[in-house]
Amino acid sequence: MKRMSAPPDTPMSLEAVVTELSLVVGQLLRRLRAESNPDGLTWSQTGALSRLENSGPMTTADLARAESVKPQSMGATLAELERGGLVERQPHPTDGRQVLFALTGEGVEARRKRSAAKQKWLLDAMAKLDAGEQQTLMSAAALIKRLSEGD
Repeated sequence: MKRMSAPPDTPMSLEAVVTELSLVVGQLLRRLRAESNPDGLTWSQTGALSRLENSGPMTTADLARAESVKPQSMGATLAELERGGLVERQPHPTDGRQVLFALTGEGVEARRKRSAAKQKWLLDAMAKLDAGEQQTLMSAAALIKRLSEGD
């Protein structure tokens, strides 16, 4: 990707910085997804597994709402994950008409592998930076976190 940054002595406009930040954050996210996807899961499948890991067993409708997708789409995603042995059905504790989906042991392991691969890639990439660049990146991470939290 060709950088759109201005020459070193020319300050970038706020609009140009916003454009550049949006592009590079998107590129970093795509790279992290690619480097940390040893089992070839789709973005929807990864989101569902992550949500189940963090929230515990959920119905298809609850997962769909949480992930902002249609229940039919989430049903297809869960069916594929179930075929792959990453999620399983459980009876709903209070409503016999509903079914909960939960991670299996394989699903937990898939999430662990994905997280480890992501961390390894990022650690390796950051190790290639010099100490000053690493410090700059840590400072930038703190600022990006503040932006994402709305503070």
